[in-house]
Amino acid sequence: MEAIYLDHAATTPVHDEVIEAMVPVYREVYGNPSSIHQYGRKARQVLDEARRKVAASIGAGEKEIIFTSGGTEADNLAIFGVTEELGEGHVVTTSIEHHAVLHAVAALEKQGFDVTYVAPEPDGAVTAEAVKEALREDTVLVSVMMVNNETGVRQPVEEIGEALKNHPAYFHSDAVQALGIENIDVRETAVDLLAFSGHKINGPKGIGFLFAREGVPLTPMTYGGEQERKRRAGTENVQAVKGLEKAMEMMEENREEHVAQYENYKKSFLSVLEEEEVSFEVNGQNTTAAIVNISFHNMDVETMLTNFDLEKVAASSGSACTAGSFEPSHVLSAMFPDDPERMRNSIRFSFGAANNETNVKEAARRVASIYRRLNK
Repeated sequence: MEAIYLDHAATTPVHDEVIEAMVPVYREVYGNPSSIHQYGRKARQVLDEARRKVAASIGAGEKEIIFTSGGTEADNLAIFGVTEELGEGHVVTTSIEHHAVLHAVAALEKQGFDVTYVAPEPDGAVTAEAVKEALREDTVLVSVMMVNNETGVRQPVEEIGEALKNHPAYFHSDAVQALGIENIDVRETAVDLLAFSGHKINGPKGIGFLFAREGVPLTPMTYGGEQERKRRAGTENVQAVKGLEKAMEMMEENREEHVAQYENYKKSFLSVLEEEEVSFEVNGQNTTAAIVNISFHNMDVETMLTNFDLEKVAASSGSACTAGSFEPSHVLSAMFPDDPERMRNSIRFSFGAANNETNVKEAARRVASIYRRLNK
């Protein structure tokens, strides 16, 4: 039985061409890019070229790109970087953010910051009006993700940016799930800080970057050398940066084609479930192409995921496994506070490079078979 991977929102397989681009750098470019000798200059050349291409892919300037170890570090650098020197103030975020943001903001609360958590509507999105209403004179930071990682729901980042144009607060967005799917151009949005991760776009793990608009002050979170224009100390991971560059390049070349494919996969998957008479609801509206979150009636997450794994279908849930029991997803809890069943029976399926029309439909048939068996 073929194993079928439907968890691309968690991570993606590294593309062969990305690996091929990285291998020569591992073998031949081993100098420290901060060194002035020829080995260091060679590494610096690879680093600078990658930074140029990564910046161009989102319409940014080279000086606005900070390479990090991934999306979590990029989120943390943005959140703590702009608040460190302030010591106090008000922060606005949402109750459906990734934990890289929620836990960072919770740490700010312990330091004395006041935080407002904007709740989503039942469609999975917060409204720009609700974010605007949460603003205060002492608001120093607004953090709203671009695409939710559990439901795939797009958040109104452009509208929020417009609402903040006449407010001094900095605007940060976790764009990890948007990269490679959504059209991102920082010249057309008022976002000051955007966090990205390489392993969501068929690049290597351990590499990401933060876009920090020119003029936004950032206090470094690590101390050591003067790498990344004194904003992120530590010798740069040149090999992973090369992999990120290649993944971004391939993303730009094929984005529209891939988005159309993923939309078709999603439609095919849902169509098979309907044909097989599975009772379900899709959680969220206005979702990105690659993600669908489904509530299966009369089911529970733990049992379904265990059976999926036995049938070699990889999917995931936003529910957290704590001490052997599943706690409801914080995202679905925020969306459906009065529907405890829906909080506990939802599973995310996400499509990508490991899929084709055939294995997506086969996965849906296996899911339907499991559903019928468990329902008995």
